[in-house]
Amino acid sequence: MTVRSLVFATLALAAWQAAPAAAEEIGCVSTVFKMVGPNHKICIEAFDDPKVKGVTCHLTRPETGGLSGMVGLAEDPSDSSIACRQVGPIEILEKFDAGETVFSERRSALFKKMRVLRFLDAKRNVLIYLVVSDRIIEGSPKHSVSSVPIMPWRN
Repeated sequence: MTVRSLVFATLALAAWQAAPAAAEEIGCVSTVFKMVGPNHKICIEAFDDPKVKGVTCHLTRPETGGLSGMVGLAEDPSDSSIACRQVGPIEILEKFDAGETVFSERRSALFKKMRVLRFLDAKRNVLIYLVVSDRIIEGSPKHSVSSVPIMPWRN
């Protein structure tokens, strides 16, 4: 194995381990019929917080259809909604920074992505999840927030 391939493998492993959570698609609903290519739709995805066991978030987001959406050149709208809930005993698995990215997804071929950021309101004992959309040049003021009180779990 060459030094170059060893360095590449090490970087790939580090990026994989530091990657935000992956989402599971729950379902989609068509919103606009397109004659050519897929319809415009709104999709629901779920992901578990990788550093806080017992919290699941659900995102809704639009997907652009048509020809540009089919070939991956469309820029999806910035509208997203988030709802996070306690689904089991909450356990913070490792320390995290305020505003850390929990989930990230590309929203266009080149410049736009959607991110979910995590915050802790220690005074109120609440986890806060914020979804925002940003571009390399400028972000979007469109956002959504969800809070999860850290409470004892009863079966």
